[in-house]
Amino acid sequence: MESAAVSAVPFGLSTIGQIGVTVTDVDRAIAFYRDVLGMKLLFHVPNMGFFDCAGVRLMLSVSERPGETYSSILYFKVPDIHQACETLTGRGAVFDGEPHMLARMPDHDLWMAFFRDPDRNLLALMSEVPRG
Repeated sequence: MESAAVSAVPFGLSTIGQIGVTVTDVDRAIAFYRDVLGMKLLFHVPNMGFFDCAGVRLMLSVSERPGETYSSILYFKVPDIHQACETLTGRGAVFDGEPHMLARMPDHDLWMAFFRDPDRNLLALMSEVPRG
């Protein structure tokens, strides 16, 4: 039997604690995310590496089932997308194209640029550029 307090507040997911990305070589992926992207490595255990993304943990790991891969697109917010692309390109990241405006919002323009990690997982930079 549900209590009145529990039923008054509907359950819903909201806070992301960790995002997992499947890679084929954890050491190579850790080097890319740490050295090329400049992300903070929290810790490394056999077959897994964990990074801090402003309080959300990013886990890089090999697949538990051989041959199975899965991923999500990670969108990293940056204040200046052109400068971020230049910096990451200088560190060895290869972008699929130039940064481009994706949408004009009421108070800002949304810019994106896409690139891939060594396992071809799609990553993106996003920048919300204020207008006015």
